[in-house]
Amino acid sequence: MMENHFPGGVWPVMLTPFTEDNQVDYPALERLVEWYIENGVSGLFAVCQSSEMFFLSLEERVKIAGFVKEKAKGRVPVIASGHISDSMEDQVEELKAVAATGVDAVILITNRLAKQEESDEVWISNLKELLGQLPEDVKLGFYECPYPYKRVMSRKTVQWCAETNRFYFLKDTSCDIHNIAEKLEICKGTNLKLYNANTATLLESLRLGAAGYSGVMANMQCRLYDKLTAEFQKEEMEDLSDMLTLCALIEYQCYPVNAKYYLQNQGVTMTTVTRTKSNQLLTETFQKEMNVLNKITGKLEKKYL
Repeated sequence: MMENHFPGGVWPVMLTPFTEDNQVDYPALERLVEWYIENGVSGLFAVCQSSEMFFLSLEERVKIAGFVKEKAKGRVPVIASGHISDSMEDQVEELKAVAATGVDAVILITNRLAKQEESDEVWISNLKELLGQLPEDVKLGFYECPYPYKRVMSRKTVQWCAETNRFYFLKDTSCDIHNIAEKLEICKGTNLKLYNANTATLLESLRLGAAGYSGVMANMQCRLYDKLTAEFQKEEMEDLSDMLTLCALIEYQCYPVNAKYYLQNQGVTMTTVTRTKSNQLLTETFQKEMNVLNKITGKLEKKYL
């Protein structure tokens, strides 16, 4: 019986604002939470790769998860990841600490459960061991994080996880509609919902039963993705999907620095400092391209919203 009450729609992979001296900027993070909610998100994914979780201490990861949950004030659910270690012992410590913040689900990183060359059997065995050490009442999910390597879930692993009914959220980064369709077929009638991170396959995946979008571009074109995920059955959404797919190519240009610059232009006061790359890489030309994206977004919002 279905028990998953997590809404479909847009779940942004949250950024972490930093001060000029590279500390987590909590006032800016609060402003960012408000921006997401004002722009129509259905939930918030804190402490993920876009949050620069591999460059955050455990103390920072836990504090950010708890802070976002507190500032959301129950208006939308908050999920968080944050296990970045290699050893099982350290991962259990990390996941228990994140769970203790009261977030609505704890998200497991698929590449943390086995090495790149190891089989699905090893992955499932390690997951069983991990589940045995986590509180049974904690809702769980998965994120096919591309770093340090991307482990896309197979038919076998999705089937095993869906049948446990302990998993509620799957952030899919396969960018492969055939893989997505197979996962959606397996997840039918279970608690596990799929949220696509890829714009090019998003509309088709929604029509096949995907619950929503959880990707980078929700940090910039949030309201348009909310529209697309809400009204995906309408024929006019195909034109919007095409435009969003072209816009999404900007993901490859100095992210997450460019997203922070974009949000500055949206009135969200924060620096462009990141720990993953220098904000000096955001050249004047890149800034002009982000300004063009801002204009295009405004025109699309006038047309579709």
